Amino acid sequence: MNENILLIVIAALVGLAIGYGIRQFMYTRAKQIARVEAESIVNQAKEEARDLTLQAKDEAIEIRETAEKEVKRRRKEQNREDNRIQRRRGELDRRGDKLEQREQTMNKRQSALDRRGNELDELHKQALEQLQEVSSMTTEEARNILMQEVEKEARADMARIIRQIEAEAREDGEKRARKLITLAIQRVASEHVSETTTSVVPLPSDEMKGRIIGRNGRNIRSFEQAAGVDVIVDDTPEAVTISCFDPVRREVARRALAKLVLDGRIHPASIEKTIKKEEEEVEKTIVEAGEEAVYEAGVPNLHREIVKTLGRLRYRTSYGQNQLAHAVESSKVASVIAAELGADVELAKAGGLLHDIGKAMDHNLEGTHAGIGAEFIGRYGVNPVVVNAVASHHHEVEQDTLEAIIVETADAISGARPGARRESLEQYVKRIKALEEIANSHTGVNQSYALQAGREVRIIVRPEDIDDLAATRLARDIAKQIEESMQYPGQIKVTVIREKRAVDYAK
Repeated sequence: MNENILLIVIAALVGLAIGYGIRQFMYTRAKQIARVEAESIVNQAKEEARDLTLQAKDEAIEIRETAEKEVKRRRKEQNREDNRIQRRRGELDRRGDKLEQREQTMNKRQSALDRRGNELDELHKQALEQLQEVSSMTTEEARNILMQEVEKEARADMARIIRQIEAEAREDGEKRARKLITLAIQRVASEHVSETTTSVVPLPSDEMKGRIIGRNGRNIRSFEQAAGVDVIVDDTPEAVTISCFDPVRREVARRALAKLVLDGRIHPASIEKTIKKEEEEVEKTIVEAGEEAVYEAGVPNLHREIVKTLGRLRYRTSYGQNQLAHAVESSKVASVIAAELGADVELAKAGGLLHDIGKAMDHNLEGTHAGIGAEFIGRYGVNPVVVNAVASHHHEVEQDTLEAIIVETADAISGARPGARRESLEQYVKRIKALEEIANSHTGVNQSYALQAGREVRIIVRPEDIDDLAATRLARDIAKQIEESMQYPGQIKVTVIREKRAVDYAK
């Protein structure tokens, strides 16, 4: 029992000893590992510190280099600024010297002028004394004579100033008128339609011409008698021409023939039936066109006959300008001008719309279109101011109101604006030749050319015969002669060129 206890104690002591030894070993081992880790951390920290030190040195070097460059740059700028200030200071010094010299010169001149003034005063006194001795006039008498002379000179100067003011006022008035007309043109626009007294009807083939003519010309005679037009069948491929001075009859005939050609059944009975039907359709179209024009122009409450007659202008053209579009455009232009001038806008619009209504009837009645139109609208209770504007827009009767003048102006603007009208080739060639003949008829002209479709005449003169002043006078004389002897839209620019050439040869 005791032995067992002893063995157990010994075993416990041996276990304690072994556990202590193992614990000591483990402690020593952990201590070594901690020392190694500490040394590793220290070494790593030293390396990082070394890297940070090197990086800090590099950044310090870079900052120093940047600072040195900035210092050098600012030093250069400072040097340039100093140099500029020095130059400026030198310029100011030189200017100061010049001003001092100028001041000295002015002082000298002032002194000389003072002396000269004193001398002139003395001479004036002597002259007055001599005049009094010679003329036996007192100073008061001489003053009266002098005042009379001064008054004459003042009146002459006053007349010159008045003429100058009148010229300036006239120029300002022309500028304002041009501005007003330009404003009216800019605010109103219309289309360009070609002028014609014939209409062309296309055919599907030339065989259709024979069917239009018919046996022994029966169909074409029936068509011409029913429509009141001339049908021209010539060598034009796949087309026939309808000719008539009345644009409404021509339109009826064109539409009727086009339908007959499309239908293919052409004989006297169908011709009469088709023409009658197209007359009704064209009448409806005329009324619609008149109503549309009245609405677009803003002129209400017109009699139906006036509206219907106005619509006939849709098929009437003048120098390539559609007359109904021209009437509407004139109405709009007249309203703009009337509003600017303080006139009655409604009366001006009505006069502009109706001023050419006589052209819808002048092929059936005797007289001018202005007189026919005025008499026609007068029968239907139109305002007498509008009637007078229509009757007087070509100065056939006296213009009684401002609205009549505005209507005439609007008519001229609508017809003369660029693109509104065209002229035939023959008229164009005649106008070009007339311009060159007028220019060549003057002394000293060497050559002349009409340019820009007759909008400009360029004249080359002989420099030995025409000087600069004479060239200006020649341009004015030619322009005046063109105004007096020719009719043209817009304006024509006259340019006189005087060129002196000096030529020599090196041998």
